[in-house]
Amino acid sequence: MFRKRTAPAVSPPVALPAPAERITSVLGNGVIWKGNLSGSGGVRIEGAFEGEINLQGLLVVGETGRVTCPSLCANTVIVAGAVKGDIIAERLEIRATGRVWGNVITAAFATEEGAFLRGQVRMEEQVNLQPPPPPTPAETTGEANPSASSSSP
Repeated sequence: MFRKRTAPAVSPPVALPAPAERITSVLGNGVIWKGNLSGSGGVRIEGAFEGEINLQGLLVVGETGRVTCPSLCANTVIVAGAVKGDIIAERLEIRATGRVWGNVITAAFATEEGAFLRGQVRMEEQVNLQPPPPPTPAETTGEANPSASSSSP
């Protein structure tokens, strides 16, 4: 009746798991989109996409999805359809039905039996998700400085 009350045991704070990446936008089958895709969130492509992709989040190219882009940058990329272009991602997974034509820079890479990749894979401890700058005209023609040419009198 007159017992001393003890304070309830305080447990150390528990770290909550990171929110699961989820799909927030879908480009449906039968849709053809040309342009640039950038922002944050999860995107699933089941149609055809042509352009630049720079995404902070998850990108899923579904089995019916077709992506053509010079560079595709996203935190996580899952390919079950076809991608033609270079991929820069922290994590890349190519499913059994997935086809990739392009070079890959990633920190984590997984494939299923039957997956296809034609290109080089470069593994990094950390990946910079910024796409490489486009080549300058001097780089594409091989000239160092086209305005510095000299002419003989």
